[in-house]
Amino acid sequence: MFSDETLETVEVESQWRKSRRQRLESKSSQTLELKLTEAGVQACHISDIGVQTEPAECLVDSFDPELNAQVEYPGLREFLQRVSGMVIKELKQNAKSHAFDGFEVNWVEQNQTVSFLHSLHYPEAQERGLQVTYVCWNSTGSVIASAYGRLEDGDWSTEKAYVCTWNLDRRGLNSQRPDLVIDVPSSVLCLAFHPTQPSLIAGGLYSGEVLVWDTSRSPDPVLARTGMLDLSHREPVYQVRWLPGTKRGDAFRVLSASADGKILVWQVEANGRLGVHSGYALIAQQIPRSTTVGKGRGDTPVGVTALALSFWDSDVFLVGAEGGLVLKCSFSAHTPAMLAGSDADMMLRAPAQFSFSTHSGPIHALDCSPFHRNLFLSAGTDGHAHLRSLLQGPPLLSLHVSDSYLFSVRWSPTRPLVFAVGTGQGLVQIFDLSRGSLTPTATIEQNSSGRPVYCMEFNPKQMELLAAGGADGTVKIWHLSSELTEQRPKETSHLEYLANEVPE
Repeated sequence: MFSDETLETVEVESQWRKSRRQRLESKSSQTLELKLTEAGVQACHISDIGVQTEPAECLVDSFDPELNAQVEYPGLREFLQRVSGMVIKELKQNAKSHAFDGFEVNWVEQNQTVSFLHSLHYPEAQERGLQVTYVCWNSTGSVIASAYGRLEDGDWSTEKAYVCTWNLDRRGLNSQRPDLVIDVPSSVLCLAFHPTQPSLIAGGLYSGEVLVWDTSRSPDPVLARTGMLDLSHREPVYQVRWLPGTKRGDAFRVLSASADGKILVWQVEANGRLGVHSGYALIAQQIPRSTTVGKGRGDTPVGVTALALSFWDSDVFLVGAEGGLVLKCSFSAHTPAMLAGSDADMMLRAPAQFSFSTHSGPIHALDCSPFHRNLFLSAGTDGHAHLRSLLQGPPLLSLHVSDSYLFSVRWSPTRPLVFAVGTGQGLVQIFDLSRGSLTPTATIEQNSSGRPVYCMEFNPKQMELLAAGGADGTVKIWHLSSELTEQRPKETSHLEYLANEVPE
């Protein structure tokens, strides 16, 4: 019975559904007509392609001289024929000229030459009046380390100080809260990040101690430190640097230079100590120069205040001294240093090979050019920055930068002719020798109080960043525009020309 009802339902056709279907088909046919009409509109685009396939004579008509009549100017043709030879001659002569070598037309408006990014400080250090004595970037270019101490007054040797680090790539950077604070028993005068291991920092203290910190170790980051050895420094350490091993696979060593006249090479030992690997001493009598150094005895040490390593020759390093001396030295020197009263087991060597003309005061900064093997910069308390060659005694160029002291000088890592100088008047002066002027290209006011800028450093990876620190206890990060960071045509040739100049 159920199946019969089902069959009956299938066979009976509903008149209502039939009528509804007809109405829907009618509406559907209308919709199709509208769609066809829209397709017809789209066919207009196809007609454009058809225009391109029209006969050639149709295209020629649009360029018919009769339809595009040219205006004839009386005497124009005769004038062009008369002067064309002269113009061609001048163009050929200009093509051989070098008057505009290196000139670039700037069609794009330059950004501000220098812009401010960050002001970093440690409140506890500022409250105690401590100054930023040194800054350095780690090998990745993301972390900046600052050394705190006191250079102007107070008991420098016993006052507690700090080393602080900030990671500028970290989200939520707090300029008043360092990522790491290391307590140090004496003023820190210099720092150096390891060239390849971004967590290692070497530092030199006013007390004469040298330390290596590992920022990844917690809670005690001290990895190694110098003990009370006979050869240990007894006066402030003004410079530390990392040295690669002499043989392949050797670990890096730490180089330190002190006001006691000694330059020591340290190696990290397993017992948490820094042991002396080799050493040098500057003795007045052994310095190669025509005049005597000071009025002391011949065996008087000459205090080292600045040091720089050559990028081109691993045997060469430069030393600046308290009396304004600038010396070229050699790691392979074999002459024993005549150091009075030395009973150490290791014999120190006399490294000085050549003496340059002096500044009229202590040298605070030296820096070797990363673009030329013979060029370097020196700056000191006489307010002058000297461009020098390793092959000549007198400076190639002398710039009177400030009436105050100069505490820091750094070559740009990207522009061969650009360098920056930190002054005792609170300014960072940036010079561009390609401009043919001895005036600064840019002047940065580090602080409004005019307190000295003790240190600065270009970022090794983000080379448009420059960090500077000083007596106000802050580290400021500056962004340099492309004008100061992008190398210009023939800039290295200009540098080579300066290197070959003969001083007057």
